[in-house]
Amino acid sequence: MCGIVGIVGHHPVNQRIYDALTVLQHRGQDAAGIMTCDEGNLSLRKDSGLVRDVFQQRHMLQLAGSIGIGHVRYPTAGSDGSAEAQPFYVNAPYGIGLAHNGNLTNTSELVDALWRGEKRHLNTSSDSEALLNILASELQREEGSRLAPEQIFSAMGRVFARVRGAYAVVALVMGHGIFGFRDPNGIRPLVLGRRLTPQGTEWMLASESVALDLTGFELVRDVEPGEVVYIEEGGGLHSARCAPAIPHTPCVFEYVYFARPDSIMDNISVHKARMRMGEKLAEKIRRLKPDHDIDVVIPIPDTSRTSAMQLALDLGIEFREGFVKNRYIGRTFIMPGQEQRKKSVRSKLNPIPLEFRGRNVLLVDDSIVRGTTSAQIIDLAREAGAAKVYFASAAPPVRYPNVYGIDMAAKNELVASGRTEDEVAALIGADWLIYQDLEDLVSAVRHDKAKIESFDASCFSGEYVTGDVGPEYFARLAKERSDDAKALRRGSVSVDESARAGATG
Repeated sequence: MCGIVGIVGHHPVNQRIYDALTVLQHRGQDAAGIMTCDEGNLSLRKDSGLVRDVFQQRHMLQLAGSIGIGHVRYPTAGSDGSAEAQPFYVNAPYGIGLAHNGNLTNTSELVDALWRGEKRHLNTSSDSEALLNILASELQREEGSRLAPEQIFSAMGRVFARVRGAYAVVALVMGHGIFGFRDPNGIRPLVLGRRLTPQGTEWMLASESVALDLTGFELVRDVEPGEVVYIEEGGGLHSARCAPAIPHTPCVFEYVYFARPDSIMDNISVHKARMRMGEKLAEKIRRLKPDHDIDVVIPIPDTSRTSAMQLALDLGIEFREGFVKNRYIGRTFIMPGQEQRKKSVRSKLNPIPLEFRGRNVLLVDDSIVRGTTSAQIIDLAREAGAAKVYFASAAPPVRYPNVYGIDMAAKNELVASGRTEDEVAALIGADWLIYQDLEDLVSAVRHDKAKIESFDASCFSGEYVTGDVGPEYFARLAKERSDDAKALRRGSVSVDESARAGATG
């Protein structure tokens, strides 16, 4: 999972891209990058670290121009570090920069085709670099010294035909402009915004609407699945659907965990979706334990707060903040290694004993993935004096890996894989564990005005919407995504091995 942004304006865009990336920082904390274009001169700054650390004043002064793209990176597979920071760039044709959120499911096939058929060598293990080279190859097939919108759409039709998986992309083409596109299923989000100025309309593409809010752009609409939106340097906007229409299935986990609550994506308010998750959980608790003895509802900050508040309200139970969060620690779920995740939990959360002492506490979290964080939080609650510790997850059991850009581990590292709910409760140390039902989750996120009937919920159901994921893919995924494999890669990895790896979007 990553965050992307692209702006075509009439004023310097460096500061607005920087500001947009700061509010998309929750989507990736491994690396950040900005690329701008100024009268044919390309400027690029990218490195490992948070946005505030990667960009100093001297870097911002060098990022000149009224057109640019930006990226914050969250590693899934591949090596970790600055080598895979985005945007990526190729100098032919025209000079193209690309920032990608998602994960391609046919990366190995694409890498092989690029080398054998098009003699293109990749420098990293990133599927984003493979996608960039596929795009460059298809644009190069178009004739003429300058691309017309119809030629971009034609080339993109061939890109959609070759590439499978989840992807939301912004690409900068030197001397032309910026275009953005989403995979045909619309798994990853991408929104379009505009800003009216005396010099003309400025346009922005971003992963979430909150990036538009901060920078003074108004939300126009979502980029549709299989659609390409092309914005010329002067501000002219063109769009076309370049892939056959198939069911729109956005990732439901965006609404559970990744997106900010103040974002609207695919015409669905993340905040309202999480409120409805709390309502559904309250209904289930009333159904299963009408005579429950819960004294207080406490959220695991920050993502679960909205669901927990609504759950407490519906049950008529006191809602209290029981944990103080250190806001200078990154999001635990997206940290690259198990040891780092373990270390960070206790440094990130500290309990307030007065809220726990002698009480039967219901802790509410957005989800349970490996179980490590949940077990440590339950330990903290007991140490703070809780009489009983119940645990509620706003999401169903995560039993299957996510292959579309979220690092949900190898299957054997998922605590709910092959275990009953009672077995998971025993492992994490909860007196009672309640999961959201998948039907209730989908119902909570679905919204009539969004006109979306189904979602990608593959990490819960094992049903992969792209239809190209099987045992062979999972075997390779387990080798790439396990914590042991990541630790090995951080130590050493050969070029040949890395070329066969997977995603960083």
